[in-house]
Amino acid sequence: MNASDIGKSIVEPEKAAAQATRALVVGPYLTDRAALKLERVSTRGPEARADEAEGLARAIDLDVVGREIAMLSQIRPATYLGKGKVEEIAEQVKHDEIGLVMMDCALSPVQQRNLEKEFSAKVIDRTGLILEIFGRRARTREGSLQVELAHLAYQKSRLVRSWTHLERQRGGFGFLGGPGETQIETDRRLIQERMTRIERDLEAVKKTRGLHRKSRQDVPFPVVALVGYTNAGKSTLFNRLTCAEVLAQDMLFATLDPTLRALKLPHGARVMLSDTVGFISDLPTMLVSAFRATLEEVISADVILHVRDISHEDTQAQSVDVESILADLGIKPEDHDRIVEVWNKLDLLDEHARDSVLDAAARRRLEERPYVVSSLTGQGTDLLLAGIEDKLARGRSRFNVVVAPTDGQGLHWLYESGEVMSRTQMDDGSIEMVVRLAPEKIERLVQRFPDAQREV
Repeated sequence: MNASDIGKSIVEPEKAAAQATRALVVGPYLTDRAALKLERVSTRGPEARADEAEGLARAIDLDVVGREIAMLSQIRPATYLGKGKVEEIAEQVKHDEIGLVMMDCALSPVQQRNLEKEFSAKVIDRTGLILEIFGRRARTREGSLQVELAHLAYQKSRLVRSWTHLERQRGGFGFLGGPGETQIETDRRLIQERMTRIERDLEAVKKTRGLHRKSRQDVPFPVVALVGYTNAGKSTLFNRLTCAEVLAQDMLFATLDPTLRALKLPHGARVMLSDTVGFISDLPTMLVSAFRATLEEVISADVILHVRDISHEDTQAQSVDVESILADLGIKPEDHDRIVEVWNKLDLLDEHARDSVLDAAARRRLEERPYVVSSLTGQGTDLLLAGIEDKLARGRSRFNVVVAPTDGQGLHWLYESGEVMSRTQMDDGSIEMVVRLAPEKIERLVQRFPDAQREV
């Protein structure tokens, strides 16, 4: 059985269980006044937040039969919601035969347990649902370990024995229940021991990744990392630029495991393009921590492409969330000269909206101007590639080099090590070239071509 078959054998039973589970999405959001008081002001409106929560639920194939928005003046310690709203939802759960209530917030173990008693249904919060999605999407051993570590950290503070619907170690973490499940160790000490083992395994993965990164630096190939809000179209853009076949679907968190591919720029230079997990608002801290090893490709990248779904009504709020997570990863404002905005999904806009977006991009200062593209049709990607090349070229020098007719090795080295900006065949058979090189290549160039002239 190959990896694809194994993945299907894990996901298909979960998918069947999810499709048979009638779910209610509840958005318990603070009023503006209460949010301001608690310093939890959101840039999104309640409907947009509920739309995203519903998208999260559908991402694991739940049968979402309704949603409820509850505006709160305060958070109740016992049930998060007020007594009246709890009773109202309990009635709805009973009437509509709801099997699962997804609360779009972070619940304490006590709140979650109390709501389950009141609703007589399974309850999961935003963190638990995101963990379930990540568990379903992980395909590599590293990805699975990272998700399991985050899930165990989530479970550690909870009364595990009462949570049989959250106790499975393979694939997704199985809050839906079902046959063939195995119970996660309920003893806190055993959970901690398992977490320690996973951290040790991930440290080994981190060292291996570091060695791979060092080998690329020795070549060296610059790294260009794609980041963005989940479902912004990063994987589709990755496939468009590299002609790869990374999973690219219209769903939240379609990509989880990191992918690296070589990419050739217009003048021949090669870079490594990295596709990463999508970000999301209120991304659990434990997930940012668990995926830190994966996200090191972003931290150390020479260029970071911030891909935005410009057709989304909350594109600005999504951008703020991505910038916040980048800051959490240690990417400071002074690093922003290596960040390039890519406004994606131009094909989804009507003519008027498309003109407005192009006009807004053109009004930006040149050094901050975004690239407007459609990763689906390829529109604008040639300009994006040229922009990546220009960004990497800063700090690089141009040289005039004359290559003798018999120096095939030297000609090959120039093409492999630099960017050939122009090439002219001379009457005597020699080749005159303008080559752009990274600083670490200049010494080697001078050794091979002592007569090379740096352009001023």
